[in-house]
Amino acid sequence: MISITNLSKTYPSSKTPSVDDLTLEVKGGEIFGFIGPNGAGKSTTIKCMCGIVGFDAGSIEICSNSVKDDPIEAKKHVGYVSDDHVMYEGLTGLEYVNFIADVFKIPSAVRKQKLERYLDMFSLSNDVGKQISTYSHGMKQKLNIIGALIHEPEVWVLDEPMTGLDPKSAYVLKKLMREHADAGHTVFFSSHVLDVVEKVCDRVGIIDGGKLVVCCDMKELEERNADKSLEELFLKLTEQSGAGSV
Repeated sequence: MISITNLSKTYPSSKTPSVDDLTLEVKGGEIFGFIGPNGAGKSTTIKCMCGIVGFDAGSIEICSNSVKDDPIEAKKHVGYVSDDHVMYEGLTGLEYVNFIADVFKIPSAVRKQKLERYLDMFSLSNDVGKQISTYSHGMKQKLNIIGALIHEPEVWVLDEPMTGLDPKSAYVLKKLMREHADAGHTVFFSSHVLDVVEKVCDRVGIIDGGKLVVCCDMKELEERNADKSLEELFLKLTEQSGAGSV
């Protein structure tokens, strides 16, 4: 589903790579947790995957489509939940989701059925007719999630998706993540909430200083480090690699 090979990205304002020769594969049917300290390269990796920023070297394929050579086809398979809510705030919630559905050419009957389900799950049915500019941070996050799911993407990418969500909505999101993976799709999940990563993810990758420090199955991680939580292991590995601040 996701294949990243020797990815490198350095921003013009910096001499240090944000992502440095990163290689990673994520399969269908799994929730993959992507964690690291602030500035480790998580969001940059995600933005390169989603075609939001370019990269200097390496390759990224989404469902066998090159992000660099065939970006439109690659993006058709991605649903992206950003960490900063870049939305058209002059639209109503309904107009926004319909706009996303139009981009992905989702038939009216299909989108109506899906939208009703998601609005009910996230308790947004009474607010979907209001302008997004009137929404709270949490409401915008929930609408962002719905917009990223409306076309049933094979690859669902979430960058800090729990921020601003109430406990019920956080529970619903975790349930949808599991459903998505169990249907054979992929969830790529970046978060600072390590106990959530530990509970919901099938595999985890730790990035630090732009480099992938470790990538393994959660069960394997637990067996090798039976006496340590993911948080303890994370702190140990990032301290060893030279950063260490969450």
